[in-house]
Amino acid sequence: KLINCLIHFYKRSFPPTTAMSGRVNKNRGATANIEAATTTLNERILKECHNLYTDTEHGLVDIAESLGLKLLPPRKKITIMLIGNHSAGKSSFINWYIEEHVQRTGVAIETQGFSFVTSGRRRESLTGNATLHLYPHFKPLQAMPGVVDYLSTEISTSKQKKFPLVTFVDSPGLVDGDMCYPFDVNESILWLAELCDMVFVFFDPIGQALCKRTLNIVESISSKHPERMRFYLSKADEAGHESDRQRVMMQIVQELCKRPGLNKTGFDMPTIYVPNPNKQIRCVNQIEEVCKDIEKTITQTIQNTLNSLEKDCNTIGDMVDQAISKDNQARASNMKAYLKGGFLYLLTLTLPMALCLTLVLAMLQESLVVDMLGKEGMEMLKIYTNPVRTFWAGVPADYQLWAGLGLVVITFILLVLARWTSRTTKTLSSRQKRQLLDKQEYVRSVVKSKKKSLYNEYLQQTVSEQDM
Repeated sequence: KLINCLIHFYKRSFPPTTAMSGRVNKNRGATANIEAATTTLNERILKECHNLYTDTEHGLVDIAESLGLKLLPPRKKITIMLIGNHSAGKSSFINWYIEEHVQRTGVAIETQGFSFVTSGRRRESLTGNATLHLYPHFKPLQAMPGVVDYLSTEISTSKQKKFPLVTFVDSPGLVDGDMCYPFDVNESILWLAELCDMVFVFFDPIGQALCKRTLNIVESISSKHPERMRFYLSKADEAGHESDRQRVMMQIVQELCKRPGLNKTGFDMPTIYVPNPNKQIRCVNQIEEVCKDIEKTITQTIQNTLNSLEKDCNTIGDMVDQAISKDNQARASNMKAYLKGGFLYLLTLTLPMALCLTLVLAMLQESLVVDMLGKEGMEMLKIYTNPVRTFWAGVPADYQLWAGLGLVVITFILLVLARWTSRTTKTLSSRQKRQLLDKQEYVRSVVKSKKKSLYNEYLQQTVSEQDM
């Protein structure tokens, strides 16, 4: 009875794991199927390229690191930073683009720090430390006092437009005067601009569109990365009549042209505003051009990622060839060193041995040596020791001690030369060489073929089958 009770208790406390593991695997499979169904081709291409770099077993980052090369895995999304004066419509544009209200909007300064807006599995808000864990390439922001406390991330489930491939960085509203920020806002924006793919500058026709702080930051970014800059006259529907909008644009462009870093050909500043179906506005809205510009940057990023993948594969393959060639040269050099060192070591041993044998022959009777070695051995020994005996006989008795010291010095010099010439270079073992060749074969056969298939899938979206 006691045993039956224990068995019954065990079955109730620990249910069979097979059924539970089956349910878990079934849930995981369903989640994977849902993700695969909702993932676009461009998303999948960027994700697979990222996985080729970060794979735990055969990732290009680890393979390159073993060869002394540092590679950075490509990002799965492009990063767009929005800057401008406060109440310029930056947060409103993000809410409109993702069709979800995640950013606070208003006339006052609503965004006091940097807010990352990205797509994810469920709606979530992250603080500064969690944001840096999600985006490790932004961790140098920790060195800037006060920035981490004003970092946040808004994760949205929106799949509108190209949002799954975009991460927005909403920056604090910029103002002049005695406005005191809790961190160095200029330095932070300039640093983030180095890592962003695009920088949108919003000029508010009603607020401080000509804010000096904004213009100074924009000029600094444009001097380094003019190809990333995009200028927009936001809230164009609130600028009054068409003549008022033209006057505002002329004032902004006139102020921008005063700055050498912004006075460039091909300048464009479309008028945009968030559409309102309940409000009739005659102003031309070019906000769709912003979406097209984002799509264009995404396609360029995909092409650059695939091109960089092929370039990195070629670099790794060439480095493996160089490593093996260098190892072969090292082996040939080591063989020469062994031969030179062996000859000098033999020469080093020959001199003291001949001297010792000469002394031994002088001390022993010749008949005894003949009995031990025979006549032929005795003749060979005399031939071997004859140079030393001739040299020693020619040295006066007063200088024999110095001659002996000279022989010792010569022996020491020969020993040093033998050690110096027999130095060798470290070479690869057969196992290491085989591993390098396996990595090269994997990169050239598996990764490059995968890159080719991804490129074909990408081109099939736009190119006809006849051109493929």
